[in-house]
Amino acid sequence: MAHARADYGKVAAPRTFGGVELSSHRIDIFKYLMICMILFTVVSVFHVWSRFRLVELNLQISDITRQMKESEQEQKRLKLEAASLKTPARIETIAKNELGMALPNELQVIHVK
Repeated sequence: MAHARADYGKVAAPRTFGGVELSSHRIDIFKYLMICMILFTVVSVFHVWSRFRLVELNLQISDITRQMKESEQEQKRLKLEAASLKTPARIETIAKNELGMALPNELQVIHVK
C-alpha cells in the first residue's frame, strides 16, 4: 500500500465576500423587515379595532330596534286606551255616577230663536 501524503501547509483560509458590503446589506434587509412588521402590526390592529367596532354597532342597532318595537307597541296600546276613554257611554256613566249630572228635562231646556 502506498502511503498517501497529505499536505496541510497550503490550506486556504476562507475568503471574505466583501465583509463591509455584506453587513450593510444585512442591515438594509433588517430595516425592510422591521418596516414590514410594523406595517403589518398597524394593519392588524386596525382590522381588529374595526371588527370590534362593527360588533359594538350591531349590538347598538339591535338594542335600538328592540326599543323602537316596544315604543310602537306602547303607542298602539295608548291609542286603544284613548279611544276607549272617549266613548260617549263611558262619559255619560261618569257624569251620572261621579259628578251627579243628569239629562235635562223639558222644563230645564230653553229654546232660543
